[in-house]
Amino acid sequence: MTQPTPLMPHATASWLVDTTALTFEQIAEFCGLHILEVQAMADDLASSKYTGRDPVRSGELTMAEIEKGQADPNYRLKMFKAPVNVSRTKGPRYTPVSKRQDKPDGIAWVLRHHPEISDAQIGKLIGTTRTTIAAIRDRSHWNISNIQPKDPVTLGLCSQRELDMIVAKAAKRAGIEDDGLADVRLGDDRDALIEELRAEREAHVRAAGEAAQEAEAQAWLIAKRAAEATGE
Repeated sequence: MTQPTPLMPHATASWLVDTTALTFEQIAEFCGLHILEVQAMADDLASSKYTGRDPVRSGELTMAEIEKGQADPNYRLKMFKAPVNVSRTKGPRYTPVSKRQDKPDGIAWVLRHHPEISDAQIGKLIGTTRTTIAAIRDRSHWNISNIQPKDPVTLGLCSQRELDMIVAKAAKRAGIEDDGLADVRLGDDRDALIEELRAEREAHVRAAGEAAQEAEAQAWLIAKRAAEATGE
C-alpha cells in the first residue's frame, strides 16, 4: 500500500532539506515529490520559495525516525501519523494567485509534448477550463503572442508524479507503448533546466560582484582626489 504524503509536501520537503541530513531521495520519497524538485529547493532554484513546515511538530514524523534515516541513506521514512485528507469534489484544481499567470505556458507545453492527454485531464492537472485549452490550441487566446510553452512542473503548477501519472494513463488509453526513453528525456530536460538556472544565478552573482568592485574603485578614486586637493 502506498504511504500517504505530508499535508504540505513542498513546505515539508523545504524544512527537511534545511534542517536534516536526509538524502534528496529520502525526502522526495517521503514527500511524494520528484527528486529534481527537492534538488531545486536545495540549490535555491525552485520557481517558488516555500516556508518550511516542521513534520515533527505536526505529528507526521518523529525525531527518532529522522535519525534512522540520517544513519542509513537507504532507509525509507515511515509516516507516524497520516494527515487528514480534504478533497475537492467539484471545480478546477486550486492554483495560487501568483501562479495563475503561468497556466497558459503550462497548457501550451502539455499540448505540444503530450497531445494524447485529453482536455479534461489537462484541466484537472493544471486547474483550468476547456475553453482556455481550446483557445491556446487553436491560437485564438487573447495573449497567444506572449505564451511560451513551459514545463508545468518547473512552473510549480503540478508535481512530477502527477504529470507522469496522467501521461501514463493517456498513453495507455491511446495505445501508445512506452519506449523506455521518456523518463530519460524528461530527466535530461530537467537537468538542463537546473543547469541553466544555476548558470543564470551565478551570472547575477558575478555581475553584482563586479558592480561592487567598480563602486569601491570609484570611491577610492574620489577619496584620493580629495586627499590630493587637501594637500595642495
